[in-house]
Amino acid sequence: MSVSAVAADPSVCAPLAVLGRDVTVPLVTGGEVSYAALDYAASAPALQRVWDDVAAYAPYYGSVHRGAGYLSQLSTDLFENSRKTVAEFLGCREGDQVVFTRSTTDSLNLLAAALPADCQVFVFETEHHASLLPWRDARVTYLNAPRTPDEAVHTLERALADRDPYGPALVCVTGASNVTGELWPVRELAAAAHAHGARIVLDAAQLAPHHPVSIEELDVDWVAFSGHKLYAPFGSGVLAGRSDWLRDAEPYLAGGGASRKVARRADGGVDVEWHDTAARHEAGSPNVIGVYSIASACKALTDAGFDELVAREQHLIRTVREGLAEVPQVRILSLFGDDAPRVGVISFVVDGWNSSHFAAALSAEYGIGVRDGLFCAHPLVRTLLGSEPDEPGECGAPEAAPGEKSLNAIRVSFGAGTPDEHVERFVRAVKELVADGARWSYRTEDGRCVPDTGAAV
Repeated sequence: MSVSAVAADPSVCAPLAVLGRDVTVPLVTGGEVSYAALDYAASAPALQRVWDDVAAYAPYYGSVHRGAGYLSQLSTDLFENSRKTVAEFLGCREGDQVVFTRSTTDSLNLLAAALPADCQVFVFETEHHASLLPWRDARVTYLNAPRTPDEAVHTLERALADRDPYGPALVCVTGASNVTGELWPVRELAAAAHAHGARIVLDAAQLAPHHPVSIEELDVDWVAFSGHKLYAPFGSGVLAGRSDWLRDAEPYLAGGGASRKVARRADGGVDVEWHDTAARHEAGSPNVIGVYSIASACKALTDAGFDELVAREQHLIRTVREGLAEVPQVRILSLFGDDAPRVGVISFVVDGWNSSHFAAALSAEYGIGVRDGLFCAHPLVRTLLGSEPDEPGECGAPEAAPGEKSLNAIRVSFGAGTPDEHVERFVRAVKELVADGARWSYRTEDGRCVPDTGAAV
């Protein structure tokens, strides 16, 4: 076996160490089991390396860009070096800016606030709400869900060619669906956008934790992602890309750090000179811990080797998809079909089961954490389920009781920290629940399905 073959063999690529890997949870049927965290698409567990890096820095925590003291200077260097690390991780071009935000949602709202006048925005209905909703002050064209990657490109080309008037335009597209896990043809969509005089922003929230992302190679104008999906703690995000729209826009937040000079006028008012660097949109004391954790995660994933991580994840994807295919009552949701390349995100429905009931049973009886609902991508899930727009169903709060039909799905997601045992337990649990039913009684409480206390079937 060649060296490259060994490196790509998932059996020799161990899962990365993550927090919570030794946590045990109680089962309603008695006893405890190690928790199988299979909701990475919502929030991935923090890497142990990231946590260790943050803990090592914590005693040296100080104000950023604000002080002359040693800890302040050290924290400022760490903050700005983290910016460089993220730029390298994303393959930024010369002149690109890396702006630190709170999340993907915050990043895209920042970009929405920086759009030039009369900008048109084009977005597929398949997007997460973080990409679908921020464009409130722009003219938005929502594109129907494509059923092939080629259809996605052709749909965008037609929409851009038909726009009137022919002015500034922005396309917003996901790199990997948070519902189906399918990879989108980002490079081809970027080429189509640029051919028609438009720019493109990539929502990489689900892509960056699973695949290398290069702004230069994909030829996108901006990339947005969240730290909490990239194995870092909550509360940090990134918007990286071209500086001109960001430099020309009013600051996202007005305050200290965004301003270079503030002076009183003779008439009693205030004149402000704003920064034209990333600081323009980073007003206030920055989240230096969050920023450093993102940089640490970027380094950890790079050092681990994306080729090996991708190979191992594909092994897990095959385990889940082949296992679910053996259960006739299970239908996996997909836009592009079984052969589409994808990351470790799989959504499905089970005939005869309310999705909330099924997810509750996985948790209570098997110690498996998954997601149920519409995954903050309501139009996409409704399209995949073939539902009418007014059918009931909410993001994470299904209304139907156990045994009743609901407009929701179940999502299992995993990544670099997932042990084989977790996905094997999941597949086994699905087969047992479908074949034998739940071993416990459940009820609806505050919109969620929960086990009845002391009420075994």
